[in-house]
Amino acid sequence: MRGSSPGTRETALLESDKKIEEVHAVVLTGGSAYGLAAADGVMRFLEERGTGYRTPWGVVPIVPAAVIFDLNRGSANVRPTAESGYAAAQSASASSIPEGACGAGTGATVGKWAGPEFSMPGGFGIASLGHEGVVVSAAAVVNALGDIVDDAGEVLRGARDPRGAWRSASDPLRRLLRDRGKSSGANTVLVAVLTNARLTKVGANRVAMRAHDGMARAVRPAHTSYDGDTIFCLASGEAEADIDLVSEMAAQAAADAIRRAVTLAPESTP
Repeated sequence: MRGSSPGTRETALLESDKKIEEVHAVVLTGGSAYGLAAADGVMRFLEERGTGYRTPWGVVPIVPAAVIFDLNRGSANVRPTAESGYAAAQSASASSIPEGACGAGTGATVGKWAGPEFSMPGGFGIASLGHEGVVVSAAAVVNALGDIVDDAGEVLRGARDPRGAWRSASDPLRRLLRDRGKSSGANTVLVAVLTNARLTKVGANRVAMRAHDGMARAVRPAHTSYDGDTIFCLASGEAEADIDLVSEMAAQAAADAIRRAVTLAPESTP
């Protein structure tokens, strides 16, 4: 977690010195702290299938979760519930995954550093890289205070003035952040990095840390006082791989997924 305002559940277990070595699902959701209830539904789904940390009294699924703040879009009373989480787990698929303004990215916006009235829709995106049998994918929910930029620093989606021009052209340091950040609502980029590489728990934490480099490439500014930027790393352990290669692939996949999330969303709020 590199952002200063995260909303999470069960993340303490993921620290390198904690006992748990395996998780059974990760939930990325909207709805601010209320949306963490979606993890209850995922736990119920897994429990029904006997998946979880085994104890003498039954299984306990380990389901870390993180949320974005989107209560300022649409009705603040409409947010993910345990039933939403159960339905999401039930319909999970390895193919035909929707991207753009959908799922946890439905209420996401970006470019709020100049104030929410200048923002554009964010969204949900997926990207994947492969190299000599090693696969690294990233799934991103993009609700950033900052603008989303390409590798050259050109704005893809972000704060626009009333004429539709990028506000960063006249304010490249995005200095309004300090004056307007608090009025721009809470913000966060969430990423789950998924790889078939064999990593220790310490290694997975290092890959998650390095994947934040990709967030910094794609979001200007990233990791602000008003963002809860969080990255998870899950490794299935099938392929031997150099951790530095996996880390760089993770950073690139994270950047690509963030950019896809906004470019596949509509340019304006319905």
